[in-house]
Amino acid sequence: MVKAIYLLGGGGHASVLVDILKANGADISAICSPHIDQTKKAFSNIATINNENFLFGKNATDILLVNAVGSLPYSMLRSKIFNKFFKQGYIFAPVLSKHAIISPYATLGHGVQVMPGAIVQAGVHIGDNTIINSGAIIEHDCIIGKHNHIAPGATLSGEVCTGDDVHIGTGAIVIQSVSIGEACVIAAGAIVTRSIESEKIVFGARANIQDKKAK
Repeated sequence: MVKAIYLLGGGGHASVLVDILKANGADISAICSPHIDQTKKAFSNIATINNENFLFGKNATDILLVNAVGSLPYSMLRSKIFNKFFKQGYIFAPVLSKHAIISPYATLGHGVQVMPGAIVQAGVHIGDNTIINSGAIIEHDCIIGKHNHIAPGATLSGEVCTGDDVHIGTGAIVIQSVSIGEACVIAAGAIVTRSIESEKIVFGARANIQDKKAK
């Protein structure tokens, strides 16, 4: 049985996912969001629904969901959407670009998204609802938590471990065997050379650290 695919979210990230899904031969039933950017050409000829709660009237075993809400630092919207439906037994489909390199010895959680040009090496574990964005590199044996966003061009060397709800910004570099605590934000271009406690903001080439509460 082919399951119907519904996207939750209607902005820029959703348009990228539509592009990948279409390239993979998927048939998208509808885009569900109170805010849908109708200027996106990728959304042409796809049905739109302005309230995702209508999905609760459908049998969870008959459909697949794609979390198309983008991920930004300090925003919990993406994880809230995932948890809202996942706790009710709905399944989130992975979205894996055929232009990414993903080792068969990596393990991916529910709803993981891997964008074009990304590399995921052997022994990596990626937690539920995490985005590995365009051109990011996840080296061997990294353990990536749930609801992470590894932004475009970020590089994680071998055996890096991140907690849940971590954002690693565009072009950031994390050296081998470093641990990053939950809810940390690693700013774009930061270079992380030592482990970071939870709920910290890290920025700059020397990895300056600031408490999130001080933001």
